[in-house]
Amino acid sequence: MHRTIEAVVRIEWARLIAGLARVVRDVGLAEELAQDALVTALERWPETGVPDNPGAWLMTTAKNRAIDRLRHARRRDQKETELAHMMEAQGASAAPDPEAALDDPVGDDLLRLIFTACHPALSTEARVALTLRLITGLTTEEIARAFLVAEPTVAQRIVRAKRTLAERAIPFEVPRGAELTARLSSVLEVIYLVFNEGYSATAGDDWTRPALCEDALRLGRVLAELTPGEPEVHGLVALMEIQASRMAARVGPGGEPVLLLDQNRARWDHILIRRGLAALERAEALGPARGPYVLQAAIAACHARARTAEETDWPRIAALYAALAQVAPSPVVELNRAVAVSMALGPEAGLAIVDALRGEPALARYHLLPSVRGELLLRLGRVDEARAELERAAKLARNRRERDLLLARAAAVATR
Repeated sequence: MHRTIEAVVRIEWARLIAGLARVVRDVGLAEELAQDALVTALERWPETGVPDNPGAWLMTTAKNRAIDRLRHARRRDQKETELAHMMEAQGASAAPDPEAALDDPVGDDLLRLIFTACHPALSTEARVALTLRLITGLTTEEIARAFLVAEPTVAQRIVRAKRTLAERAIPFEVPRGAELTARLSSVLEVIYLVFNEGYSATAGDDWTRPALCEDALRLGRVLAELTPGEPEVHGLVALMEIQASRMAARVGPGGEPVLLLDQNRARWDHILIRRGLAALERAEALGPARGPYVLQAAIAACHARARTAEETDWPRIAALYAALAQVAPSPVVELNRAVAVSMALGPEAGLAIVDALRGEPALARYHLLPSVRGELLLRLGRVDEARAELERAAKLARNRRERDLLLARAAAVATR
């Protein structure tokens, strides 16, 4: 039952936080109320069963908890008093329909939550960490792994971010004009990290979390409507549409991962591919300069246009990664470039790039570094070294499905 409850909460978490934040105007308090509602669900649902509309149940429970806390709290300031009066005037049972609070038609609550968490008063790192915590419900450990930084660092960012938002009374709203543009890059980063967590889960038993991809895609599409002249927004939407097209092919019958070159491309969603290619055309039509999301979308488009893995235009992909490394340099981009170079020019060329990354502190515990290196060593016939690298990658992997895949790969190498 607890696994069922956890699954329900993962689905409802973002909308619950966003709906509560709109009511209480405090993201920290909204998260506390959501946690209280979760505790109540864990106590009651094993006996009563999961309600027909768990999201509405959690919202009503959280609102009741908010009213109870405010009714019995000492009134420290006028804001708290006005908030208590407002919520008591609504009443727990007479409050607006909880379903309506969760299911707004265009995702405005989620966008408000993201733009609030991405306020310029916070550092970029804090904005992304806080939004991932609020939108996805990820633990600080999972966020730290996504950032390739220490867990205590992420925890401090989140605590300080919530405190700053509360102390400065940051409004819960989607900004307009120049202020929207100023916050856009952080918002795009957050949306893509949410998508990536759904596309390839950091930890846990599932290789993918499709609901997160759907949330990120919906937010990206809404943002594209709000900012039609921003090429990077259309680039991000294009990238997510094309990557989402592979979701059904990324998982085997038993839930095991299926890597890109092994996927049955007949299972790709060609409607999403067409949407993604159209979004890429819109992005490229807005100007010759290509930002990181437009470049990544162009890379994804190369894969989408190839009818078979053998038809993939690897030289073009390698060139696009080289351009991406110029506009958004990072060790992870270099690692991806190494894969493309190895496919275009051979494993020795790719291995040279990978070996230059082995001293990068940010990749010290990044499982894909030894995974890629192991595959390149295998292609070069260095079997024992390849097996050792794949085993090391498996030890570093936090997702069970990914770890099992790497162990199986290492075992297969051992039989050669």
